[in-house]
Amino acid sequence: MPQIRYGTPTGRIACAGISFGGFSATNFAFRHPEAVSHLFCMSGAFNIKPFLHGYYDDNAYFNNPIDFIDGANDPWLWDMKIVLGTSNWDICLDNNLKFSEKLRRRNISHWLDVRGDIEHDWPLWLEMFPHYVSFI
Repeated sequence: MPQIRYGTPTGRIACAGISFGGFSATNFAFRHPEAVSHLFCMSGAFNIKPFLHGYYDDNAYFNNPIDFIDGANDPWLWDMKIVLGTSNWDICLDNNLKFSEKLRRRNISHWLDVRGDIEHDWPLWLEMFPHYVSFI
């Protein structure tokens, strides 16, 4: 990451991911907002609890954006450009709606982009990503 940051005019990077990669991009961006200028999360889920089978400690908490965002206070969070992309037929629609509401309550600016009746698959993401990148 230092080499990537060195090559940008702001010293910050953009993170993007789809599905579980969307979770990973979001987790990284919200844990290191000083390093991230833009986050493009497409069809992401923001809660890893269902995969932990009851296990939950500080490591799980600080890698679970739906939980730790409530206590996050880094001022860079309010400077990041955030897009949460989903669709009406996306299996992660509910995750995106809930996470968007948490961000809204924290006054963290973001765009919740809910597309039409497209499933959680490549046709959706191939439509979204070029659109989002065009804003940089």
